[in-house]
Amino acid sequence: MMADDTYKTITGVVDSCYTEKRSRFIAYAVPVRTVEEVKEQVDKFRKQYYDARHVCWAYMLGPDRSTFRANDDGEPSGTAGKPILGQINSLELTDILVVVIRYFGGIKLGTGGLIVAYRAAAAEALSLAEIEERTVDEEITVQFEYPFMNGIMRIIKEDNPEVLSQSFDMNCEMTLRIRKSEADKLRNRLLKVETAHLKE
Repeated sequence: MMADDTYKTITGVVDSCYTEKRSRFIAYAVPVRTVEEVKEQVDKFRKQYYDARHVCWAYMLGPDRSTFRANDDGEPSGTAGKPILGQINSLELTDILVVVIRYFGGIKLGTGGLIVAYRAAAAEALSLAEIEERTVDEEITVQFEYPFMNGIMRIIKEDNPEVLSQSFDMNCEMTLRIRKSEADKLRNRLLKVETAHLKE
């Protein structure tokens, strides 16, 4: 079981080719962050494989895996997008788009055959992908007066957030990134330093 502030995704684009009764299924797994990116990628594959019979896909977005969709692109309902999404779910992946392009080989596969073929094509591409676990992070911007910098720096050294930006003047400001589960602790520690306050 993963922590609430971690999620799994793929590190880069992978592709594979699967053949079933002369139908060719070309599968791509693509890391994506937004629905706009999904649309761009699907459009790109439609143009690239303009002569294919079907370009079917499914995506899952967000660390909480709450945004998802599957598309059969003219295949019988539930025979393409759903099995592709099923493979994404079986690996608990997110921020991912899987596209399966089908070139018809002249032999009908039937609904059962289609489900198996789309599932297998998606599974093959995903088996080639490098999967990594990432943390859900929060950004915290703290402002403080210069004389109290040592207190802030000591907390940063101990809690080890990533420093995204910093400016040191009479009034100083630092923007930090830390995993979600540790963010409240860091906020509370920073606020104990004299003159420190958090910028919304």
